[in-house]
Amino acid sequence: MEIKLVKWSEDLKGDLINLCNKADRSFLSGRMPYPYTEEAADWWLGMVSEHDGKDGLFRAIVVDGKVAGNISVEQKADVYCRDGEIGYLLLTDFWSKGIMTEAVRQICEAAFAELDIIRITGLVYAPNTASQRVLERNGFVKEGVQKNAVYKDGRIYDLCLYGKIKETNRYSES
Repeated sequence: MEIKLVKWSEDLKGDLINLCNKADRSFLSGRMPYPYTEEAADWWLGMVSEHDGKDGLFRAIVVDGKVAGNISVEQKADVYCRDGEIGYLLLTDFWSKGIMTEAVRQICEAAFAELDIIRITGLVYAPNTASQRVLERNGFVKEGVQKNAVYKDGRIYDLCLYGKIKETNRYSES
């Protein structure tokens, strides 16, 4: 199985629309519109074009030539500017095959090399144990839990905070 991260482009707009309409939204933020329209795809591809490689990396997860998911690391601002937040989704047909573990490995390597960041943060709803395992397999450490931090579809969830530090000299005050 070949797993590649590919830059999003206008050529992949149909795949993006399909992906966003078929994605399991149980543990995603509410920002992604549904149904996902051509206009939504145009907006998102424009945003990606403006930010990719500058303060974020946005990639399609391509498995054996088929778009199976999306993954990104977006650099934060202000005093958090050396931190990037990872986000990802994968179509259910591709779950439990090690695909996301490999995609996270690839995007973290690229983000630390290409963006001016020293850490990557992952935020995961507590019941999403599969996503927690993906991060842990990639060297992310569970740093804490925010109780009752997420309200989604009529339910309240705890939010798990994960962090991965770039292997470099760290700035810290003890």
